[in-house]
Amino acid sequence: MTIDKSLKVKRGGISTRSVLKRSERIAQMRSKGDFNEETTSPIGLPKTKVVKLAMKKKKKVKEEDAKK
Repeated sequence: MTIDKSLKVKRGGISTRSVLKRSERIAQMRSKGDFNEETTSPIGLPKTKVVKLAMKKKKKVKEEDAKK
């Protein structure tokens, strides 16, 4: 049985996650230098901001510029 076109998830509708896993938060805090394995507990970590990546659009090269 096939799925109706209106029910399919389109690729453009995928958004970034707003919540990180504990291991991802620890890795992000380690890169900033906020996490120390000896003193910081992995339970009750502070919230960390999710970095959103945006794809830049490529500029179109004019045919005249490409020939030179």
